Amino acid sequence: MAIGSEGIAMGKRIEIEEGSGNVFADVGLPNPEERLAKADLAIRIAETIRARRLTQTRAAHILKIDQPKISRLLRGQLSGFSTERLMHFLTLLGRDVEITVKAAPRSRRQGHLRVVAVV
Repeated sequence: MAIGSEGIAMGKRIEIEEGSGNVFADVGLPNPEERLAKADLAIRIAETIRARRLTQTRAAHILKIDQPKISRLLRGQLSGFSTERLMHFLTLLGRDVEITVKAAPRSRRQGHLRVVAVV
């Protein structure tokens, strides 16, 4: 069988499915919007810690948690961290967190939850 320029066996068809934009929904996990929001908040926390050049020990002191929890947070292990707690961490790190509530478009019956970062 011939191999194409991208290393794919020619003659075989590969099906590609476009994602929804939420990997948690795509793999069928419960509460996908909450999981994505928590992941986005954790990314913002990690970016802030990195931008401030904080060690995990110093970040833990600022956030009033122990260093192993910082390590878990930075590795994306978010069980045990509520959305509210992650938002509180951002405020302790000197970030403003705003919550905006608005009507969903008529094309959707249910609203969405998302995190938008402003630089």
